Amino acid sequence: MNTGMISPKARAAALAALSSGDELDVLVIGAGVVGAGAALDAATRGLSVGLLEARDFASGTSSRSSKLIHGGLRYLEMLDFSLVREALRERGLLIGKLAPHLVRPVAFLYPLQHRAWERFYIGAGIALYDTLALSGGSAGLPRHRHLSRGQALKAFPGLRPETLIGAIRYYDAQVDDARHTMFLARTAAAYGAHVASRTEVIGFLREGRRVVGVQARDLETGAEFEVRARSVINATGVWTGDSQAMLTGERGQFKITASKGIHLVVPRDKISGKAGMILRTETSVLFVIPWDRHWIIGTTDTPWDLDKADPAASGRDVDYLLEEVNKALATPLTRDDVQGVYAGLRPLLSAEASTTAKLSREHAVGKPVPGMVIVAGGKYTTYRVMAKDAVDAAVADLNTRVPASCTDQVPLLGAEGYRAAWNRRAQLARRAGLHVSRVEHLLRRYGTLTDEVLGLIEADPALGRPLDGAPDYLAAEVVYAVTHEGARHLEDVLSRRTRISMETADRGVAAARTTAKLVAEALGWTDEETEREIARYEAVVMAELAAQEQLDDQGADAARRGVPLAASAA
Repeated sequence: MNTGMISPKARAAALAALSSGDELDVLVIGAGVVGAGAALDAATRGLSVGLLEARDFASGTSSRSSKLIHGGLRYLEMLDFSLVREALRERGLLIGKLAPHLVRPVAFLYPLQHRAWERFYIGAGIALYDTLALSGGSAGLPRHRHLSRGQALKAFPGLRPETLIGAIRYYDAQVDDARHTMFLARTAAAYGAHVASRTEVIGFLREGRRVVGVQARDLETGAEFEVRARSVINATGVWTGDSQAMLTGERGQFKITASKGIHLVVPRDKISGKAGMILRTETSVLFVIPWDRHWIIGTTDTPWDLDKADPAASGRDVDYLLEEVNKALATPLTRDDVQGVYAGLRPLLSAEASTTAKLSREHAVGKPVPGMVIVAGGKYTTYRVMAKDAVDAAVADLNTRVPASCTDQVPLLGAEGYRAAWNRRAQLARRAGLHVSRVEHLLRRYGTLTDEVLGLIEADPALGRPLDGAPDYLAAEVVYAVTHEGARHLEDVLSRRTRISMETADRGVAAARTTAKLVAEALGWTDEETEREIARYEAVVMAELAAQEQLDDQGADAARRGVPLAASAA
């Protein structure tokens, strides 16, 4: 079976194919979740496909979400039943068929603070949520249940008893967004797509008004080349306005507003709870989400018009989330309890609104000029629908018969046989000489491709050791990130292929040197290149910490901007 290995050699082959002069059917710009999903959709229709990403897979919004696959309870209050039903259908597909190794159910409590009316009102909404899930084909998750105060406190002992009179427990799902997006790109490669990260589009090729391809630059070497395509899909998220301006000289038909959302990561033992929790704030909702040995707390929803590449979390953002979550916690959290902070930007379709919380999460697809399709807006959970709509628009004028989308029937790599592999995890552990908890960790990250990771350990037993500075991960996972998953830089490994940057108290600094040496061997770095990668990563961490001491966005952005993006050719 072709497992879509994105190795350094495979990247070079993809670039050679893209620059060969042969015309592609579809070229996708942007390897976030929608772009990677579009590449997979097009490739599984039998089209020739290219996928270009200026940085790393999911390096923007798609690695900095709340890690939830959900219908969006708050959209029910807006009476947006179709969006909720659609999202719940996608949730069911991901859990049941497409990515059971990456997407899994998680229980949430909705604390109740008022007597009968609130239990009836919220209970009716959650009952409708469950019903819409069933009508959309998203069966399999337990239905909601009403809890007394005592039952709620048993499920979440960390709550202040005086803040609730009971609760409702319901289920949604969570995902490691960065790994899921990478798996989309890798699955697209397995179906024949030419996939290349660190490759920037610097211009568009035109014949008259029609777009016929792009001018691209390999940021690793500085080499420039042309990629010709019958149709180009722009899936650049919050950069949509910039790429439209490159094409037309102005921002174009889609106006995207960037909304910043930040999340805090705290150790699991800082909050006593067996389920997640959803809390109401004055402007939105706040999630407390179980994340292995941690909790993720978020999010904010504020306008952002500064650096889109690396949005910065300010001290005000951190304090706001702590203040809101502490209203419900028996033992308040402090800044010292915060182990990680990450910030992401939501691409919202602009409308007349005083806050970004009121802007649309619906997506839109348009054709500003012949040969170009733009897809914008939307939410992570419905990426597959957005990708399908974008490819439908792209192939509409190819003057050839193209099959309909089939991605609702195409499991991602690692999904086939996952449940059987999970049932055999004890046998896998014995065979590999690892503790069963290690194999469970691998299965949840790689699915049935765990065999490939274990193969590295079999060939070099030293790779079976825990990683210095981040013992939850094995050294083999670092090597695999480079040899199979397209990682090109130290930050790619520490921030996205693993989550070491947000799961360790020092934000990955202690693990950086050991990790860099493993990456260096796989990529052939010199000692000087290795030291440069380590120094840059440490500088990024220091800049992010400095940003979180600033009072406002402007100060945080200035502090964060002092560090350049990952190394590139001069």
